[in-house]
Amino acid sequence: MADQPAAAARKFSDPIDLAEPIRRGEEAISSITLRKPRAGELRGLSIQDLMNARTSAVLDVLPRIAAPPITAAEADQLEAEDIAACAGAIIGFFLNPSQRQQVEAALKN
Repeated sequence: MADQPAAAARKFSDPIDLAEPIRRGEEAISSITLRKPRAGELRGLSIQDLMNARTSAVLDVLPRIAAPPITAAEADQLEAEDIAACAGAIIGFFLNPSQRQQVEAALKN
């Protein structure tokens, strides 16, 4: 991924380290990666709600695009900072290259 320009369209988020791991019996998921949603995975959702980081929309799409897969119940239990990080990653999937470049430049300052 380092060979691609920073403004290139991204198919996957950077890993999101969870403040509180998701527990499944003895297993603990401490990090998730999100995949850019496809049209069918956005069915029933408003892209505008996702762009505005509306929590309910983010929680609806997370089980569809998270790796490792998480359930809706597990998404509901994420810490506030984790859902905010997921929302930011999802918003990034909808930015065009010019917008992405502007955001990355602003974050460097």
